[in-house]
Amino acid sequence: MKARAKELGIKGIRVNSAGCLDRCEFGPVVVIYPEGIWYRAETRDDVDEILVTHVTEGRRVHRLMLTEKDVPPGKG
Repeated sequence: MKARAKELGIKGIRVNSAGCLDRCEFGPVVVIYPEGIWYRAETRDDVDEILVTHVTEGRRVHRLMLTEKDVPPGKG
């Protein structure tokens, strides 16, 4: 994701790697802070959609969002 954000020219964000963040059953996940929105990102297209739609345009990507029941208590 960090490399893709750089390729897309997105600046002013920090991307950290942290494994599957307690939700390994969903595959790779992304958490957008400070909102605390959790996304499932299985493909490069998913990553692009999250970066462009949420990070640069400020709109949530509902089709990739994990719901509160999909995240650990206190983390969603």
